[in-house]
Amino acid sequence: MNDTVLLILLIISIVVILLIRIYLHQHISKRKPKHGSNLSTNTIDSNMHDSVSTPPSTELVNQIECPPTNTSSPTSAKEETLAEISHVNKSYGGKPVVQDVSFTIRTGEVLGLVGPNGAGKTTTIRMLMDIIKPDSGEISVFGSLLNEQAKNKIGYLPEERGLYRKMKVSDNLIYLSMLKNVPSNVASERAEELLKEVDMTPHKGKKVSELSRGMGQIIQFLVTIAHDPSLIVLDEPFAGLDPVNRMFLKNIILDLKKNGKTVILSTHMMNEVEEMCDRILMIHNGRVVLYGNLSDIQQRFRNNSVFIQCDGDTGALEGVTGSKDHGKYIELFLDGQTTAQQILNQLIVKSVKVNLFEVSTPSLNEIFIQVVKKQ
Repeated sequence: MNDTVLLILLIISIVVILLIRIYLHQHISKRKPKHGSNLSTNTIDSNMHDSVSTPPSTELVNQIECPPTNTSSPTSAKEETLAEISHVNKSYGGKPVVQDVSFTIRTGEVLGLVGPNGAGKTTTIRMLMDIIKPDSGEISVFGSLLNEQAKNKIGYLPEERGLYRKMKVSDNLIYLSMLKNVPSNVASERAEELLKEVDMTPHKGKKVSELSRGMGQIIQFLVTIAHDPSLIVLDEPFAGLDPVNRMFLKNIILDLKKNGKTVILSTHMMNEVEEMCDRILMIHNGRVVLYGNLSDIQQRFRNNSVFIQCDGDTGALEGVTGSKDHGKYIELFLDGQTTAQQILNQLIVKSVKVNLFEVSTPSLNEIFIQVVKKQ
């Protein structure tokens, strides 16, 4: 009888121990860290009777694992206006220089400001920069009237260059950045990066007066962007630059655009505008004469014609109302019903060897000349 009781007690003890171990295992498993914890089960077991930190709540874990979705629309989803010029006028000595000029500047775009000499481009830029005041009209930048804080977010390359000629190149970059509230250590690092980017690190210890005109102009441009502005205004940045430095400058401007910067580019070099600008604003005699997307403007001014270069005589082609010999190629003018594809099909049927076939699109320079002549 005693042996039976002892056996029963032993079995009960074993069952109780097993239940305790199962309970402890389940309890510890619930408290184990989930994501990449370095704590092993043995470590937890050994410290089980010490104080155990409370695990994060379900709400906190969810915040860590699944960040809340941003319900606001991304900037790229719609075009955001960075600056707006509305019905601006400016006169000197009773002579109108800028007349009823209105346009917007969108975030992340390159806006080309073009026009003949004396058209009012620089005056418009100076009013935008708050260097001179308009006689009437409104200008807002970053959503409000331009203030000193907003000016620190703008980089301006004026038509008249201005650097401290007796100061070293690197000191110019650092000092002028600090005037825009950039800390000295940040300004120094930024200066090193920019000089390295344009292969001018060997010249950083030279005085500006010791540089060539082109090199000085590159430094002037670096000063313009050294404080990392959001809006960059460039007045004739390519003037006087050789092809190599022009390419340097062009690549930097395109990189700025890729990084979300907004650029206003005022230049007479129409080929640069065509390659770099999203929209253009053409001013003539102080008034806006063209404004919009470059492709739309080119479409508006295009002739209903094609350029061709062929071996041999094309003969008569249906739908062609006239032609013009440009030397290396011939321009065929089409009637209103004939398409360029139909002309090409006729040439193929005639077995004419076609070396060049291009739907005519006027260059910005051609459009510029057309508009100025009509004014």
